Amino acid sequence: MGFEGDGESAANQVSTKSRFRYNSPLVQVTLIGLVCFCCPGMFNALSGMGGGGQVNPTAANNANTALYTTFAIFGILGGGIYNILGPRLTLAAGCSTYVLYAGSFLYYNHKQHQSFAIVAGAVLGIGAGFLWAGEGAIMTSYPPPRRKGTYISLFWSIFNMGGVIGGLIPFILNYNRGEAASVNDGTYIGFMCFMMAGTLLSLAILPPSKVVRDDGTRCTHIKYSKVSTEAVEIGKLFFNWKMLLIAPAAWASNFFYSYQFNNVNGVLFNLRTRGLNNVFYWGAQMVGSIGIGYILDFSFQSRRKRGFVGIGIVAALGTAIWAGGLAKQVGYKHNDLPTKLDFKDSGSDFAGPFVLYFSYGLLDAMFQSMVYWVIGALADDSEILSRYVGFYKGVQSAGAAVAWQVDAHKVPLLTQLIVNWSLTTVSYPLLAILVMLAVKDDQKGEEPSTNPASMDNTSKPV
Repeated sequence: MGFEGDGESAANQVSTKSRFRYNSPLVQVTLIGLVCFCCPGMFNALSGMGGGGQVNPTAANNANTALYTTFAIFGILGGGIYNILGPRLTLAAGCSTYVLYAGSFLYYNHKQHQSFAIVAGAVLGIGAGFLWAGEGAIMTSYPPPRRKGTYISLFWSIFNMGGVIGGLIPFILNYNRGEAASVNDGTYIGFMCFMMAGTLLSLAILPPSKVVRDDGTRCTHIKYSKVSTEAVEIGKLFFNWKMLLIAPAAWASNFFYSYQFNNVNGVLFNLRTRGLNNVFYWGAQMVGSIGIGYILDFSFQSRRKRGFVGIGIVAALGTAIWAGGLAKQVGYKHNDLPTKLDFKDSGSDFAGPFVLYFSYGLLDAMFQSMVYWVIGALADDSEILSRYVGFYKGVQSAGAAVAWQVDAHKVPLLTQLIVNWSLTTVSYPLLAILVMLAVKDDQKGEEPSTNPASMDNTSKPV
């Protein structure tokens, strides 16, 4: 993937003294972070409201089921599509579908017909597959091999700032509507404006052949892939033992969203407080990603040891947080819901559930950043990593599609919590095995590209 032709004479004139060059990994990862700030960041804020900001979560549950069903397919195919189209077309096509989804809930606010929301969800699933495959390839292959955790945390912080700002939109616009059931039109219009800006910003992303690291090496320098090549390589992923070890973590990583958004934030708090909670939920993600990124890059000299320590810390923290969730969950059921809490009027009763929801955001970022770091440690080529991340997002989305229907069918809340806790717990030892067997302390363990055109050109000094 990249542009044909050598271009060495022009490349030799590129200065690598500044990290803030337009073609530096730092600037490009920052740009993809801003794209995700505007699109999936705002989508996360919308979803985090519980029920898409509606009093009845049925439309949002069905739309999300359609979304993650198509996302499961196109998440897996997205890596191949990225390798064929390159980053700009792939990302712009993906971003545009987020605008349609937010618009469907603006329509639902007036007509109360869920068909448009469901169709928009299915279209967004296709676009999200494109966007996240491209994002994953950029985020895992552009940074220097020894600083992938740092760049992942940088991306995750910028991306989740979108959730923070997106949480402020419904909080501010609905502040004086304490008894309202659904958010107002301005909330959805605000989300759509950000999403349109993200679509335009995606056109500023450079292809990997144009990105130059500070040591003078290219991220990759290969020709566009072929459809037949991608079809074969994507098929191989289902028999790749590394991907099979990652699959449980991928399935778990979005499975808990329906429970946390609808049955913690949506059930325990009133409308304006849910918006405030989202500010801190996504803010906690920034804290979590920075913390785990530092551990995964700087805690020990050995890369494998850093991986083991990171997995151990996330496992311990996750166990404590889900245990806290269990203590709260035993107090209410679908047919015995508590009085909704307000951040101003509920006094000390607000503190415990708020800290729990904040902790769920912290764990989400640490868990996903850890998985991305492991994937990034398996190879150093965007062609391979785009397929790996596409597989991860596909399996992740299949799990999410199931989870939203689990909630739509009113599965007991305690059962949902136990399943979520179990899925994340199973993932930790499997990821540790993968680190032990596949992650090396130097680049000898990283796979070469499968595209013959890239064999002699990858990471060529500039």
